Amino acid sequence: MNAGAAELTRSGANRKGDVLMVARLAAIQAAKMTERLIPLCHAIAIEAVEVGFEWIEGEPTDPDVSQTRVLECRVTVRTTAKTGVEMEAMSGVSVACLTVYDMLKSVDRGMILGPIRLISKSGGKSGNFRVSDPPADG
Repeated sequence: MNAGAAELTRSGANRKGDVLMVARLAAIQAAKMTERLIPLCHAIAIEAVEVGFEWIEGEPTDPDVSQTRVLECRVTVRTTAKTGVEMEAMSGVSVACLTVYDMLKSVDRGMILGPIRLISKSGGKSGNFRVSDPPADG
């Protein structure tokens, strides 16, 4: 996102309200409603949803921007059901990101969302999964 959007998010001074608080609520709501959003997705009793945000400063991907401002969102969902909750976690991340965009689009319509991916999962019929670390050269 651009500097203005990042500053409004960090300061909590956005005219629509606290961006991260609203995005956190959106992520929880989306995780709980995944079976309504994704056709054929099972309804699962969710026991916990944790949402975290972290700022990552990095090299620009756009030559016209002096610094990239990245807000990373992670959603962790827990259940004791027999199936995994990765769809609930990724739905939560997706809707959180869309909420951030919606709240800041008046300042930055060029904001980039994604990638969205599963980092790890444990339990369920398919067992455990953990994404391997990306290679050093990208």
